[in-house]
Amino acid sequence: MTVIRRRADSTARHRHQPWPLCRQCCGLALDLGSARTRAWMAGRGLIFDVPTVTFPGVVHPIRRGAIVDVPGTARMLDRLLGHRLPRLTRPLVMVTTPVLDGPGYRERARTAVEVLRPRAVLTVPTARAIALAADADLSLPLLVVDVGAHLTEVVLLVDGVVFDARRTTLGTSDLSGAGTTAEVSEAITVMITSMLRQDRTSLTAEALSRGALLAGGGALRPDLTRRLIGGLHAPMRAVPAPHTAAIRGAATILHAAHAHPSAGGTSPPGPGPQSG
Repeated sequence: MTVIRRRADSTARHRHQPWPLCRQCCGLALDLGSARTRAWMAGRGLIFDVPTVTFPGVVHPIRRGAIVDVPGTARMLDRLLGHRLPRLTRPLVMVTTPVLDGPGYRERARTAVEVLRPRAVLTVPTARAIALAADADLSLPLLVVDVGAHLTEVVLLVDGVVFDARRTTLGTSDLSGAGTTAEVSEAITVMITSMLRQDRTSLTAEALSRGALLAGGGALRPDLTRRLIGGLHAPMRAVPAPHTAAIRGAATILHAAHAHPSAGGTSPPGPGPQSG
């Protein structure tokens, strides 16, 4: 998880109160998907789940898991959230990020979120957020398969940290028929097989033997699940409400970050979040 802190102000000298009582900041989690944008707010839960588009016209500022239009993304966030945020507070924001987009995605996301005047912007890999939403045992190796609308990632978590990952720019938007379902499932199977072959440990095999965690809109497709089980000869475990798992997991981490002593400026961050 990465945290980008803004300049401290006078309110940072005091420990934050639990949400929603905290008057220093509100809590906001964002899942910026290529097809859908979701937001969670402390004390209110999921406040919207809408298409990722800007206006006027229908312009997609995020495509295949990449933010291609930062100003457009900022305008979209301002339109969706500007009137929802409490006045005179600066939100603590948590943003889910694809594992393999690296610092570039995080920086573009941070720049877009600046329109909300955040107190701090934190990012978390989507796979880890999904695992937390599923209440998975992070002490054991875990394989997460996140099939989004335009991007699919396969991630191996070890002790909750990304150990290996693969991606393809195929997703549920490409599942228009039996042929494309086979194409997506084959791409996932190839990625996992590649991870197995290149893993000099037994961690990938151990995680797969217990069953991969399936999330995203693809987890709602029984035909895709059946093909994956048949191709990998391994179980697949769908996350409850898989299309909102990432935002729910991000909200869990956001609560923990807000409760950390560093949120009140009383002590430096611990080993988890890193400032940048």
